[in-house]
Amino acid sequence: MLAAARQAVLVATVPLPYQPLRQALEERTTVEARMCFYLSGLFTAAEEIQHHLDAGVPVVVESYFARCLTTHRALGAQLGVTLPSWLPTPTTYHLVCDDDERQRRLAGRNKPVSRWDSLIETVTDRVTDAYASFPMHRVDTTGRSPTRSSE
Repeated sequence: MLAAARQAVLVATVPLPYQPLRQALEERTTVEARMCFYLSGLFTAAEEIQHHLDAGVPVVVESYFARCLTTHRALGAQLGVTLPSWLPTPTTYHLVCDDDERQRRLAGRNKPVSRWDSLIETVTDRVTDAYASFPMHRVDTTGRSPTRSSE
């Protein structure tokens, strides 16, 4: 909805050719392997993002390097990653809501809960702390929906 409202292109940060491997990888237990897979997808997507930006087309992504690095570090990944300077620098919005609402929203999703989804729920404080190292605009969405803002 944001991409449409901004007349932007929505770029998948797990590119289509990666999807079959993504399914197989989700069954594995090595957090570093999972992190490397998602980083690879992000670097591939970054090339597409830069192509659009060079053409003057705005871009929206649901997830970028901050999310990948924070979630995997919170899950115990030990890999050191230095991001290259050529990456497109996004304006990042971290959407948050109070925990009761967050749990209600998660329960209402029409998607299976993976092992990784369950694990990340055990380290949400670590994720929040890790996000603090990235510049982003925090937006409290408690009581809001994409089609209705609070009074």
